[in-house]
Amino acid sequence: MKKVVILTTGGTIAMVKNEQGVVPYDKGNALISEIPSLKNLGVKIEVREFSNIPSPHMTPQKMWELSRTIDEILKDNDVIGVVVTHGTDTLEETSYLLDLTLKSEKPVVCTAAMRNIGELGTDGPRNVYSSVLTVLSPQANQMGVMVCLNDEIHAAREVTKTYTSNVATFDSPGYGPLGIVDEDNVIFFRKSLTREKILVDKIEEKVALIKTFTGDDGKLLKYAAEIGYKGIILEGFGRGNVPPLVAEAVEEIVKEKKIPVIITSRCFKGRVYPVYGYAGGGADLRKKGAIMSEHPIGQKAKIKLMVVLGKTSNLEEIRQYFEPNISRRIILHEG
Repeated sequence: MKKVVILTTGGTIAMVKNEQGVVPYDKGNALISEIPSLKNLGVKIEVREFSNIPSPHMTPQKMWELSRTIDEILKDNDVIGVVVTHGTDTLEETSYLLDLTLKSEKPVVCTAAMRNIGELGTDGPRNVYSSVLTVLSPQANQMGVMVCLNDEIHAAREVTKTYTSNVATFDSPGYGPLGIVDEDNVIFFRKSLTREKILVDKIEEKVALIKTFTGDDGKLLKYAAEIGYKGIILEGFGRGNVPPLVAEAVEEIVKEKKIPVIITSRCFKGRVYPVYGYAGGGADLRKKGAIMSEHPIGQKAKIKLMVVLGKTSNLEEIRQYFEPNISRRIILHEG
């Protein structure tokens, strides 16, 4: 019989509340296999535990190990696809790393819960059920890694957590969902055109994510370079602009230390672009050696740089991964 593997990592979906607060339940993952609706789908459901940790305890190395584990599972011809249960806090990072690095194109759907097992209206069982339905949909092939919660299906690259407590927390700002689960029907509206694969044998964990602020003097940025980070994601304002002293720090880090600095934005719609030529403007930063990330969300750029650094440390090669459209336009303009 064909099967779907549910690979559990922990998170609120596997937690209960006690006198200490909401904590991992030692049998939480077992409850997933007891969801009655899963028994009527005509496929074998196999639950395997990868870990049982809170979402903030997830690390880049664990994400990488999860990617390798899923690829091994998907080599089995009887496995249709995989559902990964995860905590919501870092789900968007893990799902995006999987999307970039998984070799298989079989469906992989990440899901979670905003309410723990014992909470009124817990959303975990429905999210798992909807995710399995998504894996079983013929249209799910070639869609990349997806995130399914609250009966919405999102692309891993595009989705982000937007609300601290609401079950409708996951959204894809500027893009919208790929589709929905309505009752027992999976309906896809679109296919993402922004997906990419970066197949590597390793990742670089030492990538910092730093948010600039008014009055920033660049010292935090310099310190990150001094203590051994191999790459830095700098979250700027608007189009990717920063205070002038930060721009000077960027130039020093890139040109003297040869450490890539990727510019993102605190805005989660649109893209950074080298428009402004004043000191600290995007165009000025690019002249100083910074790389503009066409995806504005900092945590996504961090995951991507970890993967890219597993392949190359050449600054211009890294640039091609982050700003293909920007680089192409500038070349055409200069030509």
